Amino acid sequence: MGVLDVVPAGVLTGENVRKLFEYAKEHKFAIPAIVRVRLLLISARLTQIRVLERNLFLNRKRRSRGSQVRTPNPPNASLFRFLMFDPPRDVKAPIILQVSQGGSAYFGGKGLSNGKQEASIIGAVAAAHHIRTVAKSYGVPVVLHSDHCAHKLLPWFDGMLEADEAYYKEHKEPLFSSHMLDLSEESKEENIKTCVKYFTRMAKIGLWLEMEIGITGGEEDGVDNTGVDNASLYTQPEDIYDVYKALNAISPSFSIAAAFGNVHGVYKPGNVKLQPELLGKHQSFASKQLGGKSDKPLFLVFHGGSGSTKEEIATAVGHGVVKMNVDTDTQFAYLAGIRDFVESKKEYLKSQVGNPEGADKPNKKFYDPRVWVREGEKTLSARVKVACKDLGNENRL
Repeated sequence: MGVLDVVPAGVLTGENVRKLFEYAKEHKFAIPAIVRVRLLLISARLTQIRVLERNLFLNRKRRSRGSQVRTPNPPNASLFRFLMFDPPRDVKAPIILQVSQGGSAYFGGKGLSNGKQEASIIGAVAAAHHIRTVAKSYGVPVVLHSDHCAHKLLPWFDGMLEADEAYYKEHKEPLFSSHMLDLSEESKEENIKTCVKYFTRMAKIGLWLEMEIGITGGEEDGVDNTGVDNASLYTQPEDIYDVYKALNAISPSFSIAAAFGNVHGVYKPGNVKLQPELLGKHQSFASKQLGGKSDKPLFLVFHGGSGSTKEEIATAVGHGVVKMNVDTDTQFAYLAGIRDFVESKKEYLKSQVGNPEGADKPNKKFYDPRVWVREGEKTLSARVKVACKDLGNENRL
């Protein structure tokens, strides 16, 4: 039996999200969560559309004045492909696609105001609709998620939740699969109180909640934890169980990102002291409090995982991690393909005509975005497949 015997292909919501994570925990694998990277190209596509619309507007004005009308080329449709479905389809695995606050604003367009998170809301909702349109065709289950939302970013969360509720009224399921609240900078009491408030609302429409307790070091989307006390990077079992008690009273559909030395970004070996074995202690403590009915009652999440060793990843998955963020590594992988192409073809990219093959030779097949973007897609896709392999997320469908 595989994942597709448990849940359908396409974007999952409600009971199906929990079924997927239960299956992953039982069969000891985790699902990589890919953040933001492909939103950049979709944003480029949307920028092209805005340029085309502007040209059409200017042409209408020229016609009204009797001036010459320019004929703009249509936007490059190939940029609108969504690569992140390719790797899970190829390795026969489910995937988590997630948007960040900053990535959502970029998706919406840098020309939009974001003082009240309006660009981030528009971008996240637009991305969600696109993913929903495409996902089922690839034949893989997809968890559509929003990543870290700190207290100062709650208006972004509010906007997405309103979109979920509007979608639910029409389709009987939310737009997204899940959302994350990262209130780890707040006191434990305030963190839990705010999560309970939102989760009560989310549970009514079948949304999964991911919450964080204990701080992930480094910097992410404007939240800088580079100088926090080292002790804050390690969550205690009692704190985890307090979260479990509060949220489980509402719904079992939640996961906990517990800190075990995690840091966003990649650092020199030895500078980050991950202790994934602490996750086993969290599971044991919670299990004991619950009477031992399950040895792993918690759904756990691995943040700040880029650069981790295979052994650290395996230990975390063995202790009930069902989701691991893979962001920094995929960003670099995407860059690597484009960088290597530009370096190897630099003599073909200096002008539209003229290269080492001749002064009159055209260079369009080298500077066409479909060519060099594809090189980034190849290296990014390869890195996502590595993440799936490291997490045991291969041949699971």
